[in-house]
Amino acid sequence: MSREIINIQAGQAGNQVGENFWEMLLAEHGLNRSGAYEGNDPLQIERVGTYFSEISSSGPARYVPRSVQVDLETGVCDKLRSGPLGKLFRPDTFFTADPGAGNNWAKGYYTEGAELIDGILDIVRKQTEACDSLQGFQLIHSLGGGTGAGLGSLMLSKFREEYPDRMLATFSILPAPGVSETVVEPYNSVLSLHQLIDNCDLTVTIDNEALYNIATRTLKLKGPTYSDLNVLIAKVMCGVSTSLRFPGQLNGDLRKLGMNLIPFPRLHFLMPSYAPFFDEKASAYQKKSVPELVASMFDRTNYLVAADPRFGRYLTAATIFRGNVGSSDEQQAVYQLQKKNSAFFVEWIPDNVSVSLCSVPPVGQTQAGVCLANSTSMQEIFKRNTDQFAAMFKRRAFLHWYTNEGMDEMEFTEAYSNAQDLITEYQQYQEATMDDEEFEDEYAAESDAEVSVAAESIVGGEEEHYEPSEAYESSEVEF
Repeated sequence: MSREIINIQAGQAGNQVGENFWEMLLAEHGLNRSGAYEGNDPLQIERVGTYFSEISSSGPARYVPRSVQVDLETGVCDKLRSGPLGKLFRPDTFFTADPGAGNNWAKGYYTEGAELIDGILDIVRKQTEACDSLQGFQLIHSLGGGTGAGLGSLMLSKFREEYPDRMLATFSILPAPGVSETVVEPYNSVLSLHQLIDNCDLTVTIDNEALYNIATRTLKLKGPTYSDLNVLIAKVMCGVSTSLRFPGQLNGDLRKLGMNLIPFPRLHFLMPSYAPFFDEKASAYQKKSVPELVASMFDRTNYLVAADPRFGRYLTAATIFRGNVGSSDEQQAVYQLQKKNSAFFVEWIPDNVSVSLCSVPPVGQTQAGVCLANSTSMQEIFKRNTDQFAAMFKRRAFLHWYTNEGMDEMEFTEAYSNAQDLITEYQQYQEATMDDEEFEDEYAAESDAEVSVAAESIVGGEEEHYEPSEAYESSEVEF
């Protein structure tokens, strides 16, 4: 039995990416745009219930996306309704409003979004009640605008309250200076990051700058549009969810993925990569061996985040292979790459690269691979956003748009401080090393001390409680 995931797409970017995502899911599962099955491979339909609900009416079975489309404007959702996928979604899963968020995080989180959140939760509740074994939620949103960032953050906090034992995963698109539409993106992104750190289990970060570089340098597109970039995101989303949607070797669910990738709860920001990316004109000449495919997955030009992993260290990584790839070949290729580049992998987490294999390739390709890396180089992205945030907040630029919606300046300071603490944690784990002898001596000394303390408390007849010391103190930030 497949475990269900509920998809929520918020804001303009979330709904546009979601449309491409569902288009690819339909093709991979052999479904037409009305949700009817037209494929000929039983593997396509075996675990289709992960993202689709089956509707058996008088005719043949139809499959409807388990998805909620949310926006504070009506334009994007109206286009989705009237588009080629209009008949696919349930009409009662669209939730729109008239005023819009105006690229203002406070409007999405406090005023406009707070008025509408109960209606959104009712739609989600109906979806959850129809599930047999709900695995978790996935949210597609952008961190630069108002609806995806503000209302998306509010939805995450509400889901954490109402469904504390379910996985919360997000596909979060971070703003970039080179591909920017609004000047207040640093405010919105850092305020959203503050919420993601506390209320999310697994965040797949996607960077507009990296997407633009892939489109222009690798795919040779002269003037890439947002629809071109959205296709790249949808490919990665389909690759990440492969082990959830298809049976295969060494597969896992969302919780297993998080279990193998997140060593510390705050460091749950993952860098996705996809291989092979190539120019469509050169597709007939592409044939990669398994070692070449593995090398491409760890190549910085194929990451969807504009951070260089060579300036950090890998804490963990998950590789997901699709197509006719042998298990032993893949295991050997990953081992050789890790051995060759051992300096870039932390030595205090053994076997920190996990493997998933699926025999169903992407549509139009014979084989492909996706990598989710938890690397300390993610701090580059957060530094870029926090530096821009600090430059504007120091002069209180544009701040009245947020305070007029009921926000306090202290919230900006707290968000900045939390982001700075996250950067500090990444840096400390990047510099952490493990000397076996020192570690054993320290561990033995701690064990002896614990035994002696326990013996004293037993002899004295009193029970003592020791509070663990906090690893990091929140830094005071002055502007």
